[in-house]
Amino acid sequence: MSNDGGGAELIPGLDDVPRAVPERPAPAAGKGKSGRAAAKGARTPAATLPVARVAVEVPLAHLDRPFDYLVPDRLDAQAVPGCRVRVRFAGQLVDGLLLDRVADSAHEGRLAYLERVVSPEPVLTPQVAALAREVADRYAGTLADVLRLAIPPRHARVEAEPPPAPAPDAPAPNRDPGPWREYPAGPSFVAALADGRAPRAVWTALPGPAWTAAIARAVAVTLAAGRGALVVLADGRDVARVDAALAAELGPGRHVALTAELGPAERYRRWLAVLRGAVRAVVGTRAAMFAPVADLGLVVLWDDGDDVHAEPHAPYPHPREVLALRAHRAGAAALFGGFTRTTEATRLVESGWAHPLAPERTRLRQVMPRVRPVGDDAELARDGAARTARLSHLAFETARGALREGPVLVQVPRRGYLPGLACGRCRGPARCGACQGPLALTSSHATPYCRWCGRIAGDWRCPHCGHIHVRAVVVGARRTAEELGRAFPGVNVRTSGRDGVLDTVGAEPALVVSTPGAEPVADGGYAAALLLDGWVLLGRPDLRAGEETLRRWLNAAALVRPSAPVVVAAEGSLPAVQALIRWDPVTFAERELAERRGVGFPPAVRMASLTASPAAVRELLAEVRLPDGAEVLGPVPVPDPPSGAAPGGEAQGRERALIRVPRGAGLALARALKEAQGVRSARKAPETVRVQIDPLELV
Repeated sequence: MSNDGGGAELIPGLDDVPRAVPERPAPAAGKGKSGRAAAKGARTPAATLPVARVAVEVPLAHLDRPFDYLVPDRLDAQAVPGCRVRVRFAGQLVDGLLLDRVADSAHEGRLAYLERVVSPEPVLTPQVAALAREVADRYAGTLADVLRLAIPPRHARVEAEPPPAPAPDAPAPNRDPGPWREYPAGPSFVAALADGRAPRAVWTALPGPAWTAAIARAVAVTLAAGRGALVVLADGRDVARVDAALAAELGPGRHVALTAELGPAERYRRWLAVLRGAVRAVVGTRAAMFAPVADLGLVVLWDDGDDVHAEPHAPYPHPREVLALRAHRAGAAALFGGFTRTTEATRLVESGWAHPLAPERTRLRQVMPRVRPVGDDAELARDGAARTARLSHLAFETARGALREGPVLVQVPRRGYLPGLACGRCRGPARCGACQGPLALTSSHATPYCRWCGRIAGDWRCPHCGHIHVRAVVVGARRTAEELGRAFPGVNVRTSGRDGVLDTVGAEPALVVSTPGAEPVADGGYAAALLLDGWVLLGRPDLRAGEETLRRWLNAAALVRPSAPVVVAAEGSLPAVQALIRWDPVTFAERELAERRGVGFPPAVRMASLTASPAAVRELLAEVRLPDGAEVLGPVPVPDPPSGAAPGGEAQGRERALIRVPRGAGLALARALKEAQGVRSARKAPETVRVQIDPLELV
C-alpha cells in the first residue's frame, strides 16, 4: 500500500502551494539613529553579504514582510541566518529573526543597522521558515504569529550549556512489522518506510493499547533508514504513553518528548537538542508540529479529530494541515491515525493522497467490545438502587456483573455536579438575573450560582411562572459518582476529569467516572463501560456533533477488554450509535463527508469565519475582494459565550460571518482576507476581526 511519490505528488487542496517560498521585494526599514550614525562613519557594513533580511516581530497585517537592514562589521560573524536580532523599527527597539543575508538591497537610500545579535544560535531553520510562511499565507495570518508558535522563548542559561552528546548510532535496520501485522497493508507500509520511501496512510487502529507500540515501530524503522520522525498527539497523557513505547523500542537517548508541562528551561533544552541534531525523533503536543527535525522522513498525527489539537492562537493552524504541508515539502511519509476517522482524513483517502490502513473485519470482531444501546428513558431501572443511579436496568445489571471481574468505566459528558438547571415547574432554563448566564450547583447542599459571572442566585425566581425551585437539566460527573456510590455500596468510586485526571487505574473492581478525554487506562482493560447521557453529545447544535460523539465513544470503548459489554444510553437507530455497534467509523465518516458535500460545508469546501463587533465585520466584508464563487453567510449574532466567560465582555454583542469558496479557491480567499486585514491595520482600525480558516466548530 506504499505511496512512492512522496512529496512529488500534490496534496488535494494543497496543489496551489509552491515548494519554494516566493521571494518578495523587501522594503527598506527607513532611516533611524543608527542609519544617521553610519552616514557619519560611526559604523561600517560587513565586507560580504552586508544586507540582512529580517522578519520583525510586529504582528500587523500590513507589515507582514521582511525588512532590510545593514549588518555592521562587528556583528558579521554572529549575524547568521536564523539567529535572533534586535532592530530599530518605527523608532523603537524590537525583536526579529534574521531570515537571510544578501549582497545588496532593492531599495535606494540608507538602511538602518542591526542593533545587536541577541544570540548567534540559528533557531530558525530554512525549512521551518518556509513552512511558517506557507502556514501564515494559508491561514490569512502573519509570519510573526506563526513564528511565535514555532520557536519557543529563549532561555539564555540553557543555550549556554555544553551541547548534548549526539544520539547513539541508528539502530540496525529492522523490517519486522511487529504490531503492523494486524493490518493487511501494515507490512508494506513498514517496508516502504525501511526503504526510505514516503507512504501516506490514514490508519484506523484496532481497539486496545497496541497503538502506541505500532507508532514506536514506525518511528524505529524510519530512524533505521536514516531519517527523522515527528509524532504529534493531543495531550500530555498520550505523549507519556508514546514516550514510554519509544523508550522501549529505541532505547535511551534517541528521542525527546516536548510538552508544556516540562517548564520553559527543560522544554528549550530538549528543543535545542532537536535543532542541533542530537536527536532525530520527537513526540509532543500540537506545538511540536513545528519542531526542527533534521531530514524529516515521517510525520504521525494521532486522533486528529480531538478538539485539543485546535490552536487557540492566531492564525489558528491545525496540526493535520501543517503536518501534511511538512510531508509534502520534505518528501516524508505521513500517518494520520485514531480509533475513528474524521471527514478530513476521509477526504484525503477519497482523493488518493493517502491510502487506508485498516484491520480485517474478522480480526476486528475478535477484539472489539459488544455494544448494546438503550434509550435514555427506556426501561429505567426496576429497583430503587438503579433508579437512584439514573441507570437503565440493562446498564445497572451490566455494571453489577462486570464489577465481579474488574473495573467499570462510566463516561459522563459533563463535568461538575449539576452544570445545568431549569425551573422545577415550567422547565424553562434557570438564568442569572444579572448577566443571563446559566445557573449551576456545585453540591447537594450548595446554592445556585452563575457559571458566567459567579453571582450567587439564592433568591432566584422563575421569570415565566414565578416558581422558586430548580431541577437538574444535565447531571455532571461528580453528581453521577455520588449517585453510583449509593447504588453500589462498598464499591470504590473514582473520578477523572478537570479537577483531577487519572492516568491509570488498577485491575481491582471499581467504578471509574470520567468525562470524555480524561478516561484512565485500566490494567488489563475495563470489564465493562457505560456511556451515559448520549443525548447531551448528539444534541449539540454543531455540524460535527455526530462525528465528535462517535469519536468520544470509540475512544472510551477501546479501553474495554475484548468482547466485554459496553452500554450506550442513546437511541439505537441513530447513525452514530449504529457505527459504534458495528465498530465502523469509516462508513460513518464517508456518509458524513457526502452530507457535508451536499450542504456545502468543510471539508468539501474551504470556509472562513469572521468574528467581531457588527461594525467591524461589515467593514471587513466591504473591504475584501472575494474570489469567484465565494458565498457570504450571515453575519449572525455569536452564540452564548462558553462556561466561564465574563459577562459584558467582548463576546457579547459580537457577530460572525462565514465565507465559503470551492476548495481550489482556498488560497485566494486567504490572500483576499489578508489584504483586507492589511488595509484595516494600515489605517489603525480600532478593532481586530478574528479570522479563522476552516474553523473546527460551526454552530
